[in-house]
Amino acid sequence: MSDRFITDTLNQADTEFEVSLRPARFEDYIGQTKVKERLELFVEAAKGRRDVLDHVLLSGPPGLGKTTLAYILASAMGVNIKVTSGPVIDKPGDLAGLLTNMERGDILFIDEIHRMQRAVEEYLYSAMEDFVIDIMIDQGPNARSVRLNLEPFTLIGATTRSGLLTAPLRSRFGLTNRLDYYEAEDLQAIILRSARILNVDITEDGAREIGGRARGTPRIANSLLRWVRDYAQVKTGNRIDPEVADKALSMLDIDADGLDEMDKRMLLTMIEKFSGGPVGIGSLAVSVGEEAGTLEEVYEPYLIQEGYLKRTPQGRVVTERAYRKFGLRPGSEQRDLL
Repeated sequence: MSDRFITDTLNQADTEFEVSLRPARFEDYIGQTKVKERLELFVEAAKGRRDVLDHVLLSGPPGLGKTTLAYILASAMGVNIKVTSGPVIDKPGDLAGLLTNMERGDILFIDEIHRMQRAVEEYLYSAMEDFVIDIMIDQGPNARSVRLNLEPFTLIGATTRSGLLTAPLRSRFGLTNRLDYYEAEDLQAIILRSARILNVDITEDGAREIGGRARGTPRIANSLLRWVRDYAQVKTGNRIDPEVADKALSMLDIDADGLDEMDKRMLLTMIEKFSGGPVGIGSLAVSVGEEAGTLEEVYEPYLIQEGYLKRTPQGRVVTERAYRKFGLRPGSEQRDLL
């Protein structure tokens, strides 16, 4: 089984699976309590004024529910939602085509908005502020600008790299929210809800076992639930308890702390080959045979959050907890290798 199983959740089958479990109301959305309360108040205020919802920016690591919140906001406001992503909008005409087909109050959701072309982004400024968009037609001496009036709409932007957003774009959002990793208790509740939808027989302790290994991410929790469900169907008569969950997840090389094979390979490589660091991300990527961007965006955030790794100006350094994870003491790796 591939060590990248828990990060490869965006293929078509997984997307359909995720959509089937996606909550449609605030009442069904588990976790992110403060964000949810702010958005509910935001919606109630806009509906009370019979006004269009202001633009919303949602940031945070992948799989935490940004797209789900966009759909919930559209449902709560009783409007349509159009979904696209930053890299897909290639030129201003693409953006104009989306915006001119929207009705009053409709929501345009742009995922990975930080990856939008700068030329397209600049056209978005007037659309967000004044609900107009100026399109240039032709080139050279025949070039002319055509102004298109838009119906008032709501832009919901989602980003996993909020630091890459330009200041002009960020300032045009009326409400900015960051989603954080989930606690194990919330993931347990999410898994129990998903299990009810899927008619999976699972105990509370079994759900807690899966939730504790899901890296604080609902998308991963639901993907792991699907794997454990398949394991239980073949091996244990369809019932999931902690022992079944542990055996199923062990087949994926996911340990009790939620670390998979690549996580452990990164930490051990830093300990054994680089004396615990500091080491640059480029050198580490070559050593473990993975892209630097993947290490930085997929694996590092969880390892840093859980206290196994830290970033310094000189490079990445493993912590004492990483040594304890493998039964080592700082400095002992050099003696062991002699």
